[in-house]
Amino acid sequence: MTRPSWAPEGIDLDRPSASRVYDYFVGGMHNFEIDRELAHMIEKFTPNVAETMRANRDLLRRCVRYLTDAGIDQFLDLGSGIPTVGNVHEVAQARNPHARVVYVDIDPVAVAHSQAILDGNPNAAVIHADVAEPDSILSAPDVVRLLDFSRPVAVLLLGVLHFVPDEADPAGAVARLLEVCAPGSYVAITHATADGQPQEVLDAQKLSGRTSTEITLRSKDAIATYFHDWTLLEPGLVLLPLWRPENPADVGEHPEVSGAFGGLARKD
Repeated sequence: MTRPSWAPEGIDLDRPSASRVYDYFVGGMHNFEIDRELAHMIEKFTPNVAETMRANRDLLRRCVRYLTDAGIDQFLDLGSGIPTVGNVHEVAQARNPHARVVYVDIDPVAVAHSQAILDGNPNAAVIHADVAEPDSILSAPDVVRLLDFSRPVAVLLLGVLHFVPDEADPAGAVARLLEVCAPGSYVAITHATADGQPQEVLDAQKLSGRTSTEITLRSKDAIATYFHDWTLLEPGLVLLPLWRPENPADVGEHPEVSGAFGGLARKD
């Protein structure tokens, strides 16, 4: 296919990317026909999948607005995907132009697109790293340059930990990231779950194997352990639409179709 002008050199246009499939579902423009084909296959199993993806992105926006209003001006967004359609730097810097954001993703395709999008933004950067290797993240030059862990920071783990298999010790990785945070810091987590999900949703998750990352569904109790001893803010760990909706109509009659739990906790 012809490479669009916005597509960085070196990315494979012949294989779907999990990041670009997500970008398509949330209404972004950084995706190709092969990504949309896989997205349509997933939609055949779970017609509400786009709604689920948007619920995660909507929670991200609500969370970043809350954190910025609470005085947080530095964000570490892990598993960020492609930062488009109202992502962290757009939301935070709209409220505080001096807010600093570092995106982290294991997908080189997402990183390449992110570098192009963030070009010219001195307070935002992206690094290619694995959330399961926190020390490599914490020592990355852009993290050291932009984030000061002696001050409160927001660690965002939205829709990423279900891509980390148990053998990679996601709980240990999160513990290491939270260990270095100063009091007053926050951690936000959203995670896909099998709890209460019909078989067709579980079948759709298997299609994630078509991309470079597969999904591990976990229970609400397992997800809750990632917050460790930090204080969960109200309403706690809940289905995505139930986390501080801006309008009761946003919740809908069946919030369980989001297929994921989310929460925000503070280090006291």
